[in-house]
Amino acid sequence: MRTWVMVIVALAVIGAACSGPTEPTESLAPPTFVDDTVAAGVAHQYTGDWKYFEGGGVAAFDCSGDDRPELYFAGGEATAALYVNTGEAAGPLQFDEMQGTGLELDSVTGAYPIDIDSDGIIDLVVLRLGENVVFRGTGGCGFERANELWNIDGGDAWTAGFSATWGPEAIMPTLAFGNYLNADALTDDVDLCSANVLLSPDGATYGPPVPLGPGWCTLSVLFSDWDRNGTADLRVTNDRQYNTDGEEVLWQIDANDAPIAYTRDDGWKLLRIWGMGIASHDITGDSYPEVFLTNQGDSKLQSLAEGPGQPTYEDIAIRRGVTVHKPYVGDQTLPSTGWHAEFDDVNNDGFIDLYVAKGNVDAMPNFTDADPNNLLIGQPDGTFVEGGEAAGIVSFDKTRGAALADLNADGLLDLVEVNRVQNVRLWRNVGSGTADTPAAMGNWVEVELDAGSINPEGIGSWIDVRIGEFVVTREVTIGGGHASGQLGPHHFGLGPSGSAEVRVTWPDGSSSEWLSVAAGDRLLVTRSG
Repeated sequence: MRTWVMVIVALAVIGAACSGPTEPTESLAPPTFVDDTVAAGVAHQYTGDWKYFEGGGVAAFDCSGDDRPELYFAGGEATAALYVNTGEAAGPLQFDEMQGTGLELDSVTGAYPIDIDSDGIIDLVVLRLGENVVFRGTGGCGFERANELWNIDGGDAWTAGFSATWGPEAIMPTLAFGNYLNADALTDDVDLCSANVLLSPDGATYGPPVPLGPGWCTLSVLFSDWDRNGTADLRVTNDRQYNTDGEEVLWQIDANDAPIAYTRDDGWKLLRIWGMGIASHDITGDSYPEVFLTNQGDSKLQSLAEGPGQPTYEDIAIRRGVTVHKPYVGDQTLPSTGWHAEFDDVNNDGFIDLYVAKGNVDAMPNFTDADPNNLLIGQPDGTFVEGGEAAGIVSFDKTRGAALADLNADGLLDLVEVNRVQNVRLWRNVGSGTADTPAAMGNWVEVELDAGSINPEGIGSWIDVRIGEFVVTREVTIGGGHASGQLGPHHFGLGPSGSAEVRVTWPDGSSSEWLSVAAGDRLLVTRSG
């Protein structure tokens, strides 16, 4: 467990760290990414037949205690692998595969880091075609199987989605598993899609699984306090390919009552898509998160249409420039297929950006097979402009899961991509510089939470970063994406500002004071302020 209160990271930033706040007003150009995969020593593929067309995630988290994240890759039919970060701060990326951890499983579709027992050591939820396995972290990147210890029923489904939240009085999190196609449905008289599963804590262990059905072939789930009423509900995105009667679902989750799906009477609108992944972030500045849903064709960006009173969403993707419905390079015009999505600030200008992983399911003829991943650069007016080609990340791999994370602790977010039947890619962000001479791009801060003895990572909290009158709001969640999750400090770009103020609203609704932080600092915010 980290013992520092504030760490000043030795990096060049724009302007003096002691300078006052300067509100961001201009978007910066996309940063330059260089492919460090081979030099970093990472050789891994997500492989398999049709049962592994979906999935293919990566978990990014620090289990070695050096403040640089490790990477755990799903393998499908290949063996999943943990790569330990051995690179130097601000240097080229370098990883070594670690053997003998117990994480070397087959049939792995994805993974999510989480501190389930609140001991300050990160645990790992591993999703599989078959039994899901939860591993308790023992320190130093050691892990032990914990299904029996915590009475976790791993099931026997085809799982690609996961999320977690802490109830008000719970000492363990509620776990949600999103299940896909019933693999026996093609031969047996059974439901085509498996029901999702909710595991609720019973003290320091878990009760029996609670099915969330009917199953409509789920590929991503996310607990979010979408209306900021103090209780997280479960957003579910479903693939209509196998169940045309299915739709997107929002479950009301109450620790004292059975889960109930929102209905038309509640304001929930019918939406049927080939749902693959979920990402959320407040991009309109109203402190409520928008929801981005990847799709085959036009992905969706949903915003509350009538405020927080009811879950009535409208699609604002076109007006914001994030439909990502076809390739932005090349001459192919068939629709795209989106998978993992993630909001973050890759160029440190203060405006949130959006990464979207893409790739044909396999060889579906009505969808493009030359589908570069998107890097959409946020603009001051809340729109997005494609920056993938300028950033240098164009490839035609069939990407599934991904992660934006600062792999070398230089204040710039790097990019990890997991590809189907192709090697993973590690893209190093070198800012406005080159591979040999990286250069800073915008100022930044990192915020880490210590919420106390239960839920120490503060899942369910809200972080506000204020620069003058400009405020960025982020909900702290576990889940979403596509089979990919990460746990670690929260990165915020500041643009030209040399300082900012940070406020944390904890899951119980209490808030810290506004805390001053200088650019280039990592701030640890505790419940004591």
